[in-house]
Order: sequence, then structure tokens, then C-alpha cells
Amino acid sequence: MLIVAYDDSQILDVACPSGALDLANRHGADPPYEIDLGTVGRAPARSSAGITLGAGRSLEEVAGPLDTLLVAGGGGYERAAADTRLVTQVRRLARASRRVASVCTGAYVLAAAGLLDNRRATTHWRYGGELAARHPAVAVDTAPLYIRDGNVYTAAGVTSALDLTLSLIEDDHGPTLARAVARELVSYLHRPADQAQISMFLAAPPPGDRLVRDLAGHIAAHLAEDLSPAALAARAGVSTRHLTRLFAAHLGTTPARAVRATRTEAAAHLARSSELPLTAIARRCGFGSAQTLRQAFLDTYGVSGDTMRRMPDMPRPRAGSRRQTPGA
Repeated sequence: MLIVAYDDSQILDVACPSGALDLANRHGADPPYEIDLGTVGRAPARSSAGITLGAGRSLEEVAGPLDTLLVAGGGGYERAAADTRLVTQVRRLARASRRVASVCTGAYVLAAAGLLDNRRATTHWRYGGELAARHPAVAVDTAPLYIRDGNVYTAAGVTSALDLTLSLIEDDHGPTLARAVARELVSYLHRPADQAQISMFLAAPPPGDRLVRDLAGHIAAHLAEDLSPAALAARAGVSTRHLTRLFAAHLGTTPARAVRATRTEAAAHLARSSELPLTAIARRCGFGSAQTLRQAFLDTYGVSGDTMRRMPDMPRPRAGSRRQTPGA
């Protein structure tokens, strides 16, 4: 893999792919991955974190063929996408690559090179509207974590680079190696491509209400614990009535429904990305039984647990599902 960087690159966009591929090599990837960092003129690239990345290759001198060309994102994407030398080299190297990828705002460089025309692509949710406006030939979709369209892959940003790289490892060497790398990285799970960048239920409320934001984070991190309205109110130091008013104002739902929705969504992703039995998933996500979880799947997605596991894409919540009476 040749990773393309530039000044003000996001260091995680470089570290996640390179670190995961390095671990794949340590776990026996055959053939092993060759990992290199390239810049225009082999100039050092100062990351947005202030750490300077030393390039091993000059883009102008790379002849190919390449297995994977990946363009990092970062705050310097505007200058990078306007840099004729960089865009020209990316366009040239893409023709010599088996697959091409970008992370976060690296999609702007691919788009400037014409590599995303008439393709579906993603980028960080914050920058999707701008990308679509600048490049109307690109079908921008900021919902998924990453998208594959032909041999071109685009990832949402930052840690989704890890999800994308694990997917590439699985394509190249199978799921066993990909899982071994994920375990080595202490990754909770390998998130599927279609998982939303921002969950409707896990997204932070407006920053003006710290209490609701903190409780939403607590719910997501402690699914198996007592998350009753009384317990949440006690944790926040408010009455249950005031808690209900806050959730209605900032999340548009009740505390119990928000908890059930968060548990159901987490269980759905576990069901689709792991081999855990429904009983274990139900226990881990705070449901009383596998049957209660199955009912939550039916109420929210209109499918059974077994169907959920067989579906190629993550189902969308049914219209009105947020208004269902909580059952867990």
C-alpha cells in the first residue's frame, strides 16, 4: 500500500491503515503487505497533530504497478486538492493500482483527479455537502462508514480507516486474519461498511445541554446496566420528570425509548458483525432475554434476528419505530 500524505494530513488516516497492515504481516499475511508513505518530491509532511511524517517515496518516481493507493485526509485537503502536481500524480498512479482508496477528506483529492466521477463515494459527514456541491458528478453519501464502488473505496474518516483496512485484509486473506488483526488492535468489533457514521440515537445532543450529552454517552457505554429512568435521573441528580423533559427537548423522545433504541441498534450491529448467539447479544446489550431482543428487532426493523444476520445491508428503522413502547 502506498499512502499519500501532504501537509496538515490527519495522522490517524495514515496510522490506522499502516498499523493494521503491519499487524496483518505479523500474523502471517501471505503475500505480505508492503507499506510506504509518498509525498510530492518526497517532502516531509507535517501532520495536523504537529508530528512530521517522513516520506519513503517520491510520488513522481513511483512507477507501479501498485496493489493499493490510499490518499489520507486532513485539514490540508483544500491545498492538496488544488495542488496540480499532487492531483496529477494521484491520477497517474491510480491507473497503475489494483484498487484506490481515500480516507475522510482525501476524497477531495480523488474527486479532483476525476476518480470519483459517476461513482458513489463517502467522506466525513461534516464535508459531504461541500464535496457534492463541488463535484456534481460524484454521488456523495455520508451515511456509511465506507463505500466500495468498483475498485475505488472511500471511507468516512479517522477511525473508519481502520474498518476499511480490516475489510481490505479480509478481502485479501480471509476473515480469520482480519479478526486476528482486530483482536490485536483491541478493536471492539469490525464495523460493517453500511453502519451509519452518526447513529440517530448515539449522536451527541446539542452541546448546550451537557447533562443529556453525558447521559447519552453513559447509555451507549453501559448497555447491560440499569438504565431505567429512575437510575438515569439519580445519576444526573435530577428528578425523573425533569429528565423526561430534557430528553424530549434535546432528543425528541423519552429516556426509556432512547435506551431501548440504543440497545436495539447496538444489538443489530453485533448480530451482523459477530458470531455471538442472540442470547449472548441480548445479555450484552441489556435485554432480558433473546425473545425480548427478537421483539425489539421486529418493532424497530421489521425483521427477525435470523433475518438480520442474513441481510447484505443494515436495515433502516421502520417509520414510527421510535414511537414504539419500550419492552426492555
